[in-house]
Amino acid sequence: METEKVRDYLKRADLYTYMGRIDKIVGTTVEATGPECRIGDVCTIEVAGSSREMAAEVVGFRENKVLLMPYEDIEGIGYGSAVHNTGSKLLIPVADSLIGRTVDALGQPIDGGPPVEQPAFYPITGVSSNPMDRPRIDTAIQMGVKAIDGLLTIGKGQRMGIFAGSGVGKSTLMGMIAKNVKADVNVIALVGERSREVVEFINRDLGEEGLKRSVLVVATSNQSAMMRAKCTMTATTIAEYFRDQGKDVLLMMDSLTRFAMAQREIGLSIGEPPVARGYTPSIYSELPRLLERSGNFEQGSITGIYTVLVEGDDANEPISDTVRGIIDGHIMLSRKVATSNRYPAIDILSSISRLMNEIVLPEHKEAAGRLRKMLSVYESNLDLVSIGAYKKGTNPELDEALERIRQIYDFLQQKTDESFTLEETVLQMIKLMQ
Repeated sequence: METEKVRDYLKRADLYTYMGRIDKIVGTTVEATGPECRIGDVCTIEVAGSSREMAAEVVGFRENKVLLMPYEDIEGIGYGSAVHNTGSKLLIPVADSLIGRTVDALGQPIDGGPPVEQPAFYPITGVSSNPMDRPRIDTAIQMGVKAIDGLLTIGKGQRMGIFAGSGVGKSTLMGMIAKNVKADVNVIALVGERSREVVEFINRDLGEEGLKRSVLVVATSNQSAMMRAKCTMTATTIAEYFRDQGKDVLLMMDSLTRFAMAQREIGLSIGEPPVARGYTPSIYSELPRLLERSGNFEQGSITGIYTVLVEGDDANEPISDTVRGIIDGHIMLSRKVATSNRYPAIDILSSISRLMNEIVLPEHKEAAGRLRKMLSVYESNLDLVSIGAYKKGTNPELDEALERIRQIYDFLQQKTDESFTLEETVLQMIKLMQ
């Protein structure tokens, strides 16, 4: 009887190890003849002359060949290197002990500290949620920056974009928000940054207090396109873990543009056709998939702040235009405001929070509306005033704006080490507009 059981087991058992071989390497794309696998599977490639194995992900298929993109530099692999399918998708280690740590795009610590203790493992692609299960956003979250809390109030679970050209103060504003925000945990993704900027951001912009309740996920510009693309997804996965613990999470990404560039690099490598500005069609499906993972949920919230590097200060370039259509508002940083030495360099009239009117009190809404109107009247008549062509008394609204513009600019300015509660900001603005 036992012999028959063993015989039946051996008949059903798979006694072979299936593997493929590298057939071609073009750029950073590896073509292999097998093994059997599916999109998103993690494979290992044997490195010649060592016991090390290199991880790679299945990104496509072409003429009966498997297309792989390694997570690291491809040095050491070559024609005929063995490829094994692990049979699993990429999983990210998550745990409470990640707070205060800096990890790479695969969730592994890079700050010299100990490994993550007793982690759970979350799929990097997340789990899609039913839109009917998402509660309405009806509570404001304090950012600690007067210009944002007063005039661009953000709700818990809202997604906002910070749009700016290079050198206008995106990272500084992110650091201010991370230090001052009233959230349980910050998860910050730095995508495609220069290596020196990572330590600078931690020490100068974030500071010790900000780091104590933050998790940093880093993929620098010299790393592979796969690592840069996965960085944003890993950060979102970590944010989802803390959300599942019932926490209000602030998720910050710098920047979505570099994520899109990494996706473009991957797409072009596997043969996708380039469309606007060389971006491939898959980018326009990947962006909403990534951004829709933030929001308000029954058990917690993920408030998303995403920076977008505006190429050539063109706010209508493809990525800016696409992101603006998905998120719930945008904060435009202006080079003109920055050159006049007003920081944060937010262009209030070009910025909007789509949910502000639903989450603020009537007196707050009224004061913000009056301030915006005064700013609009002043800036639309600035040339007339500058050349001395305006005669006082001609326009009562402009007269009032001229009287208060210095106070308005003082209200909108804020030093990096200053912090204000939402209540303090609203009271200051109401008093200013009386």
